[in-house]
Amino acid sequence: MTIFHYDVDADGVATITWDLPGKSMNVLNEDGIRELDAAMDKAIADDAVKGIVITSAKKDFAGGMDLNAISRMAEANPANPAQGIFDGVMALHGLLRKIERNSMDAKTNKGGKPVAWASPGTAAGIGLEIALACHRRIVADNPKAKLGLPEILVGIFPGAGGTTRLVHMMGVMAASPLLLEGKMLAPAKAKSAGTIDEVVPADDLMARAKQWVLNATDADIVKPWDTKGYKMPGGAAYHPAGFQTFVGANAMVHGKTKGVYPAAKAMLSAAYEMTMVPFDTALRIEARWFTNVLMNPSSTAMIRSLFLNKEALEKGAVRPAGVPDQSVKKVGILGAGMMGAGIAYVSAMAGIEVVLIDREQAAADKGKGYSEALLDKGMSRKKVTQEKKDAVLGQITATTDLDALKGCDLIVEAVFEDVGVKAEMTKKVEAIVGAECIFATNTSTLPITELAKASVRADQFIGIHFFSPVDKMLLVEIIKGRETGDRAVAKALDFVRQIRKTPIVVNDARFFYANRCIIPYINEGLRMLHEGVEPALIEGAAKLFGMPLGPLQLNDETSIDLGVKIAKATKAAMGDDYDNAAADEVLFTLFEEGRLGRKSNAGFYEYDEKGKRQDFWSGLDRWANDETNISLEDVKSRLMLIQSLEAVRALEEGVLMDIREGDVGAILGWGFAPWSGGPFSSLDMMGIPAAVALCDRLTETYGDRFACPALMREMAEKGETFYGRFSDQEKAA
Repeated sequence: MTIFHYDVDADGVATITWDLPGKSMNVLNEDGIRELDAAMDKAIADDAVKGIVITSAKKDFAGGMDLNAISRMAEANPANPAQGIFDGVMALHGLLRKIERNSMDAKTNKGGKPVAWASPGTAAGIGLEIALACHRRIVADNPKAKLGLPEILVGIFPGAGGTTRLVHMMGVMAASPLLLEGKMLAPAKAKSAGTIDEVVPADDLMARAKQWVLNATDADIVKPWDTKGYKMPGGAAYHPAGFQTFVGANAMVHGKTKGVYPAAKAMLSAAYEMTMVPFDTALRIEARWFTNVLMNPSSTAMIRSLFLNKEALEKGAVRPAGVPDQSVKKVGILGAGMMGAGIAYVSAMAGIEVVLIDREQAAADKGKGYSEALLDKGMSRKKVTQEKKDAVLGQITATTDLDALKGCDLIVEAVFEDVGVKAEMTKKVEAIVGAECIFATNTSTLPITELAKASVRADQFIGIHFFSPVDKMLLVEIIKGRETGDRAVAKALDFVRQIRKTPIVVNDARFFYANRCIIPYINEGLRMLHEGVEPALIEGAAKLFGMPLGPLQLNDETSIDLGVKIAKATKAAMGDDYDNAAADEVLFTLFEEGRLGRKSNAGFYEYDEKGKRQDFWSGLDRWANDETNISLEDVKSRLMLIQSLEAVRALEEGVLMDIREGDVGAILGWGFAPWSGGPFSSLDMMGIPAAVALCDRLTETYGDRFACPALMREMAEKGETFYGRFSDQEKAA
């Protein structure tokens, strides 16, 4: 299998073309590293070769590193996995340094062969790190191309020279947004930032790269850090300006990460140290810190959940076997409110024909207008062309006529959350659409099995729970009713993959999976407020654990009246088993005061006239209690464990069928502490025996809602972990 193809033209330009077989996007694996290294050796040794162009045969350059290859570095030295990773990373540094220096004389900096990087499209991670080692970086003017180093988003940082080269090229301050936020930039913005040199028409890409190579001088190919007298842009750490930069950067990192994301701190530490040493020593420092991060269990968990597991689910890891392709050609959406309008937008963006139905034409038109507004916003940012806008809007038919649903192969119902209303729509629509059409309901709380009773084809009835706002939220929860068949599941999965979302599949139960876990989190915050715990301690503890929003702010965002509605419905369904009086007292008090959350500019927080969140509402003082004494750790533990235990119970009861879906769904659905890898990963990281002991202590102190699930107690006795016990799910992918 050839990954890097080698060719020399009549002018003496060697072209090394990356084309990983069987993949739509190049990723760098061990074989690729060896082939690129051999191709560079061949070009350097051939006197007929005057210069080198590194490019891709695909529409993009590369999507990054094969993270499984990094795992195999550790496995190469089982007695000392850290040394195995370090050695593997240093070998990669050696390859990129070879691109950078090749046959250059160490003393005179002469005699090297020019290397141009010619990218037809997106280059992420190692793709851009290879570019940074080249002498000229040229990118096609491709509106879909994105360039950047997004490693921080999956719990690591650029460790193949990306951190070192960006810091040496731009200085710490200028490099920080690219490194610490993982920003992916369009070609023009990447050029402005200084990460690439040229943006050229796609048809001119290779010609321009070869032209540059043939005309490059010795001075053109020497990197600044390899020249005598090089000074770090913005100043090194010991320079007054550089010192101030690191003071600010340190505060920024801790402010954003709350100290729970090891990669950001490690990357900043590497940047600090590397400013004071020669370049090759800086690469070793980067490799050491990169190894340190990879050996951290948090990074392992983030990589597993946000990369490996997420990718497996998106590729159909839980798709029913033997069901042919169920890609959607025409979707009917019932209800043109915020949710229905959002579903219409993402469907049309995916090239699917959409019929958007509402009772009034004005409402249907308003729903389509939501797509137009988003497209106009994209045009203002030069991310959407007029042609794209016209094409997307042309896919959406906004109407009141149910007959327009004829020919749909999928219906997504997003009408009012009422069993009777949904049942009526189900019957009307099933009388119009074909017998093969799958019917999906977008409900967040109502049981799918109950709603399916209105259908004449219960095996083709399924739940598809979108999160709001649909265009931004990555997760979609697919819910199987008791009679839902495999084709309906496959249809829902294929649809979700078409619209570029991440699916999880769960069985029907009250609140399904996501809401089942997030509601107790909100309620625990309300309980603590009722106990007299300071609101700032509750919210701060949540963020120190890694939650994006504290439970009080989350309540404001989702709306307090919705919480009241859910509480009433749950109490009616559970009767005497319902035990949430303390939280309800807080929630209902705000509701009765007319404080409905952000939408009313009044909730647990105050808001200014523009809707900007201010301080806590002074009325919360009614629950203040000077005798309340609770530690920060207990507040954090209660907020974390109440979610994790609900996830375990969902697994025990068969609602959740795969722990990968539990972890990925938690992070993407409601933001469960991404640094932990999700609720199951966090319990594994804590250690199951320690988690059981914590359950027992919190149960004794705070109540039976923290009672340890039997599954966890059994696992603790056997010395098991979730990813050890259920590892067959990973292997099946």
